[in-house]
Amino acid sequence: MSKSTSYDVIIAGGGMIGTSLALALAPLGLRVAVVEAVARAESAQPSFDDRSTALSRSTQRMFEAMGLWPDIVAASTPIRHIHVSDQGRFGFSHIDAEEQNVEALGYVVINRVLGSVLQTALDDCETVDVLCPARIRDIELGETRATAFVETDAGDSMTLDAHLLVAADGARSSIRDKMGITAEQVRYGQHAVIGNLETEKPIDGVAYERFTEHGPLAMLPMTGGRTAFVLTVSEADAERVMALDDSAFLAELQAAFGYRLGELSRVGKRAAYPLVLSKAMRLTASRSVLVGNSAHGLHPVAAQGFNLGMRDVAALCDCIADALAAGPESIGNPDVLDHYAEWRRSDQKKLVGFTDGLVKLFGSSRGVTRALRNAGMLAFDLVPGVRGEFARHTMGLAGRLPRLSRGVPLA
Repeated sequence: MSKSTSYDVIIAGGGMIGTSLALALAPLGLRVAVVEAVARAESAQPSFDDRSTALSRSTQRMFEAMGLWPDIVAASTPIRHIHVSDQGRFGFSHIDAEEQNVEALGYVVINRVLGSVLQTALDDCETVDVLCPARIRDIELGETRATAFVETDAGDSMTLDAHLLVAADGARSSIRDKMGITAEQVRYGQHAVIGNLETEKPIDGVAYERFTEHGPLAMLPMTGGRTAFVLTVSEADAERVMALDDSAFLAELQAAFGYRLGELSRVGKRAAYPLVLSKAMRLTASRSVLVGNSAHGLHPVAAQGFNLGMRDVAALCDCIADALAAGPESIGNPDVLDHYAEWRRSDQKKLVGFTDGLVKLFGSSRGVTRALRNAGMLAFDLVPGVRGEFARHTMGLAGRLPRLSRGVPLA
């Protein structure tokens, strides 16, 4: 099948965010090209691996508006309670779905399963061309068009142009660099060790966030009666932890988490990756824009990175949909992109500050800081409105929401 070379939108990156953007734009009738470097085999695409992602309420609404939710929810596990505790200290804080008048605070889905749903939908989308495996070697950003010079793994070259180029190629975005946008990156000196296991007692729809002396430990409900974990360890200790046999690893995890779920057993394959906070200095350039991890990379402490990226997608789609009244060529105009950047600035700043603040607050051993966080956890449960406001941010429902984040289809 021959590919067009002229499009309305070019999306650099075909992971979960890039694919979701392409599908979200489909009702608008725009011609979209997705350029992805990694082959689409499940074993190859790192965005669609065995990690689990917690989908917020706003992300759920987006997938409902896009008609994808029935397939996603069938393979997802609801989070009905969030339980937060601090190792070595009495008391805990919690959020309850019933108290927030929702059936679930969020859902946990395996990336591989979510990726399969998204890719199947993309295969059926007649307005989207997927170039994969292929790489954008260079770009040219003009006043009226963006041009991408693409090379396939087969050695073929092609030149694509569009009204708008979207960088959705991750935290180490090469397209962001080519756009002339720098990103501030701060290493936390930590690694996340991820995997899944079985618990003696059913986790029963509870997401646990436990702060330990080494960093946060999350336990999330999964399908099949298993539990996903995200264990934060120091950078210096990551190699040792990954080299532990299953029995020794479970013993360390048990010591950090305790026995709320009884004995932990049957741990699956583990993986580890470094934790870095990244923030792009700006979100737009001529005829081009950043979404997802290309714009911001978060610590996984509150499981909000993917959901923040999906709100980028929803806001950009709103801006594009509104601009179409003046014709497709207007979707990459400076005023449209400035509107997107202004809209996203507050949400991104708040969530980056929130996650970074949690890591620093609960990672400190200073007496004054310990006293503050103990008081904070007490206030969380006792001061009126605090828990509800936190829940709204966790569910992605705070601030001005785009149509898709409210569950309203674009067309």
